[in-house]
Amino acid sequence: MLQNIGIPGLILVLVIALIIFGPSKLPEIGRAFGSTIKEFKKSTRDLMSDDEPTKDKDEAHLKQVK
Repeated sequence: MLQNIGIPGLILVLVIALIIFGPSKLPEIGRAFGSTIKEFKKSTRDLMSDDEPTKDKDEAHLKQVK
């Protein structure tokens, strides 16, 4: 969905955000959005690394069954 926006659509969204929130709030909103994305990526990485030992244990169990 987002890959279809293009440059004109992105500019339009930024102009609307500037009108709604004003120039003083935009950096604050950008920082909050960036930290949210950073936390999401960190949580995803942690979940994926937590899943790896379980996967290895499952594979070892399958080898024993065979």
